[in-house]
Amino acid sequence: MQFRVAILTVLLLCAAPQMLLAKETKDIKYSFKNADPVTFSHDIHLKQYNNNCRICHNTIYDLKDRRHYTMQEMEKTKSCGACHTGVKAFSVATDKDCVNCHKGKARDIEYSMKGAPDATFSHSSHLAKLGGKCKACHNGKTIITGQHVTMAEMEKGKSCGACHNDKKAFTAAGNCGNCHKGMKTREITFKSKGIAPALFSHKVHTAAYSCKECHTKLFPYQAGVKHATMAQMEKGKSCGACHDGKTTFSAAGDCNKCHKGYKPGNITFKNPGGPVKFSHEYHLGMYKCQDCHTKIFPYKAGVKHYTMFQMDQGKSCGACHNQKDAFGSTGDCDKCHTK
Repeated sequence: MQFRVAILTVLLLCAAPQMLLAKETKDIKYSFKNADPVTFSHDIHLKQYNNNCRICHNTIYDLKDRRHYTMQEMEKTKSCGACHTGVKAFSVATDKDCVNCHKGKARDIEYSMKGAPDATFSHSSHLAKLGGKCKACHNGKTIITGQHVTMAEMEKGKSCGACHNDKKAFTAAGNCGNCHKGMKTREITFKSKGIAPALFSHKVHTAAYSCKECHTKLFPYQAGVKHATMAQMEKGKSCGACHDGKTTFSAAGDCNKCHKGYKPGNITFKNPGGPVKFSHEYHLGMYKCQDCHTKIFPYKAGVKHYTMFQMDQGKSCGACHNQKDAFGSTGDCDKCHTK
């Protein structure tokens, strides 16, 4: 009887590792947002390596640091790529072997963006044109997992722009409706302190120009970016790239064409010699906005004030008040300084 118990104990001890192995070596599923899961089979791999767990643990996979690796990292021999190089096992870097791990059909991907309809990327239509070659895009350069790029970056050849460059396929610069189905441009109101808001009409401009004429070389596809000043526009920035007096009316002057109903008010300059009141209405009866703005005065309150001495030298009001174009800036003080 004791002999039988001893034999049974030995058999149980021998079976224990196998029982533990069977308990802990389950299939592992790696889930993806836009694709079917990849299943890793412990059974298949242990059979290949005579149940030697140490082949992978912890030399390749550290059980204390269960991080996920990208395909780009695997192609550099990390994770599965340590063995799947095309020598010991099929390669993770060849198109024909993708389906060995990634079963099922690649799904469409929806990209959500603020201020524009979602863009849908169709894996099926692209794979059909590329002959099923996943690596045409998933090559560690064109598409990088987890990396989102801007339209400006696409126009420089990043991501979709690697092919959508007007050579291989329609350009990412413009043709917005090709990806953003049903997109309708909106009117944009630019609010400015001390002046009526300026309304930009996409409808008017897209009737004469395509999207790529302005986006993104002049304007990024993003709200809230830095606004250009009128002085910068006069130098060809922002709206001034076209509103230069040649292509179309100049950004210098003709304020009411953009700032509808704008009536500039009087300005009072406080001074120890008595306040000075500047009348826009009076001066606009003789001059245009661009005669003074922005070559003499910027469109901004609180900028540098000039002394009477500097005006005598042609600065500020002295550009016109020089005894030739108008009364001089010196003498007749009470013409400007009222008590």
